[in-house]
Amino acid sequence: MARKVSEASQPGSPHKSFRRSYREDYVRELNVPGIMQHIFTTFKMIFENWRLFLPLLGLAVVLAIVLVGLMSQATYEQFGIMLDQIANESGEELGGFAKSGLLLLSTITTGGLAMEAGESVAVFGVLIFLMLWLTTIFILRHKMAKHELKLRDALYNAMTPLLSTLAVFVVAVIQCIPIFILIIAYSAAVQTDFLATPFYALMFLVFAGLMILLSSYLLSSSIIALVAVSAPGLYPMVALRTASELMVGRRIRFVIRLIALIVVLIIMWVVVMIPLIWFDLGMKNFDWAVNIPFIPFCLVAMTCFTGIYSTVYLYIYYRWLLDN
Repeated sequence: MARKVSEASQPGSPHKSFRRSYREDYVRELNVPGIMQHIFTTFKMIFENWRLFLPLLGLAVVLAIVLVGLMSQATYEQFGIMLDQIANESGEELGGFAKSGLLLLSTITTGGLAMEAGESVAVFGVLIFLMLWLTTIFILRHKMAKHELKLRDALYNAMTPLLSTLAVFVVAVIQCIPIFILIIAYSAAVQTDFLATPFYALMFLVFAGLMILLSSYLLSSSIIALVAVSAPGLYPMVALRTASELMVGRRIRFVIRLIALIVVLIIMWVVVMIPLIWFDLGMKNFDWAVNIPFIPFCLVAMTCFTGIYSTVYLYIYYRWLLDN
């Protein structure tokens, strides 16, 4: 005999009551292209519209340099000196490729990408990110609709939902609190040797897994809401509620897409930045090139391109969700 599905368990209001809901009531079909096609479709979209994205990238780089600043050239050179000292102490000689990779790794992991910033610089950084995010989505929306578009029109019109997007962004930051707590707890655990005991280390591993799982669950819908709220006339809470209902039964697949995005970005940084660092190391043999901040400039450019690629990647997936 067929089980009667209650009104509370209808897809319009999933899991919104204390009455038991059944998994078969929430079968969400998701007929979207595979991950590899998703990755290459994103690259194709950017390269086909390079006349819009290249000036946008240049504008974002200029704004980042003027309002946020470059990483100190002295700091970057200090990383290289430290690597040479470590190599000399160990009696081993670093090759150009190995040194380039270690320089890139040390720059990112030690916070070298972050300039000595105050509160105003952090605000400027967030505003540049939102400008890049909204303008990229505006370009994609009109290009997918086969509309003719100029970058000037995108810049002037894309900022309309800035306050709504900022509100959703604040909600996403609040949802990252479990991860912030995890970072603070890890720092305290390292300083007090809490992790030296295997049992305590296992407890902390379980705690870390729960915190990451909680933030991932919450952020999965907020990231989609950041895309959805860019639609004209959509309020932040409506976007959050709509994105939450859109992601029911699809969060795990979306998290897998996010992991694939992170992997692609890592590969992209390695493929692009290591040859550039290697080239810069060779150019530093000439006196006139010693003080040129070539790598700090490349780091800012790659950071801005990472923002554009991630936005295109997420918007394409959002459109696929709507099509389903």
